[in-house]
Amino acid sequence: MGKWRYGVILDAGSSGTRVHVYRWLDNARARQDDDSGRLKSLPKVKTKEDWTKKIHPGVSSFASKPEQIGPDHLDGLLQHALKIVPDDAVKETPIFLLATAGMRLLKNVEQQLLLERICSYIRSNSDFLLPDCDLHVQVIPGETEGLYGWIATNYLLGSFDSPGEHNHGKDHHTYGFLDMGGASAQIAFAPNATEAEKHANDLKLLRLRNVDGSSREYKVFVTSWLEFGVHEARNRYIKALQAASGAEGIKELPDPCLPNQLRTTMDGEIVSSTTEPKTCLLGTGKFDECLRQTYALLDKDAPCPDQPCLLHGVHVPAIDFDVNHFIGISEFWHTTHGIFEIDYKDKAYDFNTYQERVKEFCSQDWGSIEKSISDHQLGKVDDHKSAYELCFKASWIINMLHDGIGIPRVGLEDTKGSGHNGTKEVLSHGKNKGFIGPFQPANKIHGTEVSWTLGKVVLYASSQVPPADGEALPVGFGSNMPGVPGDFQYPSVDRLARPDEAKEEVHGEHWHDALFAGDSPRRIPGILLFIFIIIITLYFLCGRTRRQRIYRKLGTLFHRRGSSQHHHHHHNKKSGFLGGKLPFTRRNPPSYERVLEDGTRDFELGNVASDSEHESERHSDSGSPSGRGLKRTSEWGSTPTLMFGFDNGSSGNAGLGINNLPSNGNMDRTGLVVRTESRDHLSPIALGPTTNGRRSRATSPARPNHVSPIMTPLADD
Repeated sequence: MGKWRYGVILDAGSSGTRVHVYRWLDNARARQDDDSGRLKSLPKVKTKEDWTKKIHPGVSSFASKPEQIGPDHLDGLLQHALKIVPDDAVKETPIFLLATAGMRLLKNVEQQLLLERICSYIRSNSDFLLPDCDLHVQVIPGETEGLYGWIATNYLLGSFDSPGEHNHGKDHHTYGFLDMGGASAQIAFAPNATEAEKHANDLKLLRLRNVDGSSREYKVFVTSWLEFGVHEARNRYIKALQAASGAEGIKELPDPCLPNQLRTTMDGEIVSSTTEPKTCLLGTGKFDECLRQTYALLDKDAPCPDQPCLLHGVHVPAIDFDVNHFIGISEFWHTTHGIFEIDYKDKAYDFNTYQERVKEFCSQDWGSIEKSISDHQLGKVDDHKSAYELCFKASWIINMLHDGIGIPRVGLEDTKGSGHNGTKEVLSHGKNKGFIGPFQPANKIHGTEVSWTLGKVVLYASSQVPPADGEALPVGFGSNMPGVPGDFQYPSVDRLARPDEAKEEVHGEHWHDALFAGDSPRRIPGILLFIFIIIITLYFLCGRTRRQRIYRKLGTLFHRRGSSQHHHHHHNKKSGFLGGKLPFTRRNPPSYERVLEDGTRDFELGNVASDSEHESERHSDSGSPSGRGLKRTSEWGSTPTLMFGFDNGSSGNAGLGINNLPSNGNMDRTGLVVRTESRDHLSPIALGPTTNGRRSRATSPARPNHVSPIMTPLADD
């Protein structure tokens, strides 16, 4: 094991898949640090900008062609990761493909087929560590995605390791997390003490582990809104426009969320002079009307079975914005800052400034916007589609933030011509109090991109730390209850790191290395186990005839060597090689005697050497108390022969699972033997008390007057 540990995460989103490579210091090396503060911190996970690569489209687009997802989609991502991870670390490097909202919209059958193809391709085309497909290649719920994002945000801001520097008041030091992609949106935060107690059953218990093996726990609320991402919200908006038109055959639908005079298809493609769709959208550029129509998409009037709710009838504990300060990533960042990056230098979000800039942009004619794109005046927006989508996205973000989640509208005061800069005031407010305002968009923190994938790796790296003395609870998350709840989610198949890993690093060792590596402590016992498995395999493959020859030769050999000393062990001669020591080496497995209650048939399961020999064994224990014969077979130590009573009708056969038995004669000696005997031949010792020739069976002491329909083992007097 080298100095560094690595992890590979494939974020399979709705619009594309992005591979992230992370690394952290091996725990044995990290514990050599003399700084006690660092030992009390989480593992330091690092990444680089060029360790990330994204390709389009998303994995969900391969639902109709799953056989192509490997060569056409995954191959380039795997090759990128293999260039970064050192060759000698690949086998120890876990890989995860975690799909989000795009895959959640597919049917279960389509999901499973894609996931199976993905796992098979990764295993066949790389040596990355992938011990369990169900854990490493899966569609994660929105709640899990939100919790990973919450971990990543607080990890980068330092609120985990330095809570004193992030005191928001009321003994609260963590930040809330907001994320919006194309298909879904997530929220995660730790409620204040009052709400946490009131809604304890709604919280997730998260457990992490420091470098020194000590644990830390957090109680977080997290939920997700499917179809509340920008693309799915846009689809719902278009359907609402069509429904509101109320008439068929309309060629143009006015759309206030598109720039004035822009015409697009219902799918969002710009209509050119050569294309004439049946119905198109005509932009009017009325941003206020756009805000009003997108507000309806929040579904604020939906029934709320579990109060309180924010939107769409989804329960969320009350948010205390005095202590709950949110970081927004993905669309919350790109839509509020991406297009205005050149002249919008201040990174803080202030509602009034942002809304004024969006309104000014969306009121322009489409021709003016096209010219701005050509002159590179729109920041990172260099294509027409991103430009005309901005108006809808901006209105949706504003409604989600302020009318949906309820974030205060910072900077509401008028800024036109007053020289007052609300954004700078927000920045100053954050610096003075040591924390930012109620909402802050972010793309990077301390040079590292904020991504939920980082939270997944932090959780995994934490789980690889050996627990300190007395620390036995695993790393992961689940329902908010003590111990390990039934729904507890482990970062990987390794639920608990071994306590001796800090002394000797053997974690991740492959079976072939453990068996044959020169310095492995498992080498000798591993080789012996391997040889034993080979012997057992050859034993079963050599065939019954050859085994019998071997028995006779070995039996003769052992008999000659030990006949002068072991005459008193007469039963061992019949047992063959090793007799009763190893039951599976006998030719005849132990027979189980079953006695009919009514009738004269005696069913015996297993092989018997001869009827006479079996009868002699059955009555050999004449010295048992009360004259009851109870044979203990030598091949099973002290296990008594079991005798089962049942009626002679069909119900008895059904109870044992035996059907259509022959009325006379013996079956093959390896199977069920059927022997017909007279009533007089069955001795009273074996049968016990009788009544009119029938066996009288005592009732169960636990259940009086009830007879088991299947079996009644004889008691060992």
